[in-house]
Amino acid sequence: MPSSMTPTAHAGDDQDDLIFLDEAPVPAAGPAQQGPSSVWRVMIVDDDADVHSTTTFALGSLDMQGRPLQFVHAYSAAQARELLRVEPDIAVILLDVVMEQDDAGLHLVRHIRETLKLADVRIILRTGQPGYAPEIDAIRDFDINDYKTKSELTRIKLYTTVTAAIRSYEQIRKISDGRRGLNQIVHASTQLMALHGVGSFAGGVLAQAATLLGQPCSGLLCALEGCDGETLHVMAATGAWLAFEGRAFERDTLPASLAAQALAAQRNLYTGHGVALYFAGKACRTFVAQLEVARAPTELEERLLDVFSANVAVGLDNVELLAHLHDAAFYDTLSKLPNRTRLVEILDATVAGPGREEAVLALVDLDHFAETNDALGHEFGDQLLAAVGARLRQGLGHEMTVARIGGDIFCVLGDEQEVNPAHILALFQQPFNIEGQDVQQTATLGLVRLVEHDGSGSDALKDADIALKRAKSQQRAGYFYFSRNMGVEIRERVRMMHALRTAFSHNELFVMYQPQIDLATRRPVGAEALLRWRTPDGKFVPPDRFIPIAEYSGLIIELGEWVLRTACVELVRLRTAGHRAFTMSVNVSQVQFRHPQFLSMLRRALDDTGAPPEYVELEITESMAMEEPDMLIEMLNQVRRTGVKVAIDDFGTGFSSLSHLQRLQVDRLKIDRAFVTEITGSSRGSSIAEMVIQLGTNLGLSIVAEGVEDERQAQVLYHLGCPLAQGYLFARPMPAKDLGHWLARESLHPA
Repeated sequence: MPSSMTPTAHAGDDQDDLIFLDEAPVPAAGPAQQGPSSVWRVMIVDDDADVHSTTTFALGSLDMQGRPLQFVHAYSAAQARELLRVEPDIAVILLDVVMEQDDAGLHLVRHIRETLKLADVRIILRTGQPGYAPEIDAIRDFDINDYKTKSELTRIKLYTTVTAAIRSYEQIRKISDGRRGLNQIVHASTQLMALHGVGSFAGGVLAQAATLLGQPCSGLLCALEGCDGETLHVMAATGAWLAFEGRAFERDTLPASLAAQALAAQRNLYTGHGVALYFAGKACRTFVAQLEVARAPTELEERLLDVFSANVAVGLDNVELLAHLHDAAFYDTLSKLPNRTRLVEILDATVAGPGREEAVLALVDLDHFAETNDALGHEFGDQLLAAVGARLRQGLGHEMTVARIGGDIFCVLGDEQEVNPAHILALFQQPFNIEGQDVQQTATLGLVRLVEHDGSGSDALKDADIALKRAKSQQRAGYFYFSRNMGVEIRERVRMMHALRTAFSHNELFVMYQPQIDLATRRPVGAEALLRWRTPDGKFVPPDRFIPIAEYSGLIIELGEWVLRTACVELVRLRTAGHRAFTMSVNVSQVQFRHPQFLSMLRRALDDTGAPPEYVELEITESMAMEEPDMLIEMLNQVRRTGVKVAIDDFGTGFSSLSHLQRLQVDRLKIDRAFVTEITGSSRGSSIAEMVIQLGTNLGLSIVAEGVEDERQAQVLYHLGCPLAQGYLFARPMPAKDLGHWLARESLHPA
């Protein structure tokens, strides 16, 4: 017999009297067709057509839990399998155990639970043959709701058994729906946290809430800023509300009236036409959403939305915090431009992409900005920086990346035709108006073509910085392009710097001493301490290579103190050996001399070693003596107060001002070796050397000639009035242990 989903059939008094035992007949009533949500669907599975008729007659006119029953009929286990595959929401199955085979009913139960995975449906086994009762284990394992023989099932007992099964089904469905709803909330929360940005998150909240309701997404989500705020900003809108996205409304003008009510009541509101969700944020930041609905939410949906709202309130706070942290991490707070971190990300992507071929990176360094900042104040300086950033962004267009990477340095990245030095520098021709004042600001550029660059985005910034330093060393308000040769030079400098630090810590640096001779007596009167570097393989690194590196890196401060102390220790040792009238000369670099702790270091070295200050001489270069002479004069006066003498090294190689030279408290001039060589190797002969000697004599200064290599040079110098000399003619630089022996031998020679 085919399956039936028709209203209940009528049955006469010839029905099985066991079913209606001691009970009055119940009038038949055919219920109207109902949808799955308004009826309880009961499947009858039995190969006896009379059982179908009597069951529907007995139960068809009754309501259970406020709903009528709707029957689905199957006359074999095979037919039941097909129906269960397509029929939804079956609440109870009344199942005959014995049909095609003796155990067909139990096989169908296994199929329902294990194959179809229908865990909610309640199963009541019926049999007219008590001998075929299932084992207790089968009833437990397959979650069979009840087992009755057909002779037991009077109308009342049948009603009671089915009612109990439906109640059980209803509770299981509520639990399952709740579990599914909670799983949806967990899934929704996961999906929301994967969204980036407050706007995307807000839009995701609307979409997930609509999904929980099983309705189309049409609504808006607003943010109320401030504890006493009255303005609502629409962060996201969808469906019929899309036109309101990004707009702001006062509380009393918000078109979403239900949302305004929820905001006032500070709770969720549910009606037949809309849902309003209230999200209490932190720090006086509150959110509210309104969704259109075609039906009122169920009690379960309301509870799920309450849980969802609590989760979203935390999520909205967190996503706003993440947005603020993102801005702080990747954007400059003053200019609102990308910062160094963000720029490096953009550079990395550009270097790895096809745009690398045409891209140019330019560093824009504001000239003398520190002076403006100091003179007019930091607030004024901040306004100037913001104005520069705005002009660069507006003047170069949105296709370009403009960033501020620190201090007064901006960065421009884009196509080579657009990142044009002349175009960028032209933006600084007009003054900047700050607080009513016109400020003329210039800039210097360092540029690198990314196609000529090898490495990461961070490396490209370093290359542009190299070009910027070169530009600043040549002229302000100009520019310079990075070249591969410059990169090689810098990398060699860095390699040398690391090697020098390692050499100093591994005692590869040492001091040599070159004697200074009285040209009249040919007796030694002092020595110059010279720093040398010998690598582990026995090779010497020239001082003109590593001394500039030491100055650039700042290592010269530590190195210089070590050389001074070493020379003072050697001076004390020589005096102990009897060489009392012996002066030790030590070179002092500009970086070392300008260090704020230089005088303290000098005094400590003298005190710690016991070296007599009057026999210690510091040598400074002529160019150093001429830079900031007022500061130098004061420093030299303080050095002289310690008793230490001062000499100007390489005199004649710079452009000395005689007026400054007269004011400098120095004791000695040293004639550069180039002028000593000219005595015998140049058409000018001794003209410059003679001039220096006369100048020193007139100023009452002692003179030392460097680089004397032959006797003729020594004789000319002596007859010109130069009293002292040093050079290979007399002695090469030697280690401390050899200096003592050399001095001992020289003291035996007659004057």
